[in-house]
Amino acid sequence: MADPIAHNEGEPEGAPEGRAGGRGFLALNIAVLTVSDSRTEETDKSGRLLAERLEAAGHRLYEKAIVPDDVYRVRAVVARWCAEEAVHVVITTGGTGVTGRDGTPEAVRPLFDKELEGFGEIFRVISYEDIGGSTIQSRAIAGVSNGTYIFCVPGAAGACATAWDALIQHQLDLRTRPCNLVELMPRLRER
Repeated sequence: MADPIAHNEGEPEGAPEGRAGGRGFLALNIAVLTVSDSRTEETDKSGRLLAERLEAAGHRLYEKAIVPDDVYRVRAVVARWCAEEAVHVVITTGGTGVTGRDGTPEAVRPLFDKELEGFGEIFRVISYEDIGGSTIQSRAIAGVSNGTYIFCVPGAAGACATAWDALIQHQLDLRTRPCNLVELMPRLRER
């Protein structure tokens, strides 16, 4: 995977201290996959929300796609993106529930080199504030595959907003202290 930090031109003169610690923002290439048997580009509120949020934060939308709730089709798209050096992050929306067709965790988990268990745990804690005990139905997960971060979030637009606003955007910002996922990118493929 291309090292986005190695291409950082350095800090602008007078960069703010504190939370940013003098580090500048680093735009990442992020792919968004909507997993749904019924959504189209016109009706895909969740995928559109994620694309808009990531671009508003300064990142680049690498590609956006919609695939049906099929474990092998989901896995194929995510694996293709993880194999592309230009893709730094993949976010999937949908297929994280408990019905028979919900298979995103089963599709993606075998691709993980490492799982970030804390993402799903904290997502459910934050979601509890909004939806109460219904949060137990979410099987949101995250991990690293071939040096690419993958986040799998529920298909509801509100859940996507919660995941992005409360967790993902901060961890994909090099300025976040005390630590963030971006600063680890150069070391993700160490063996």
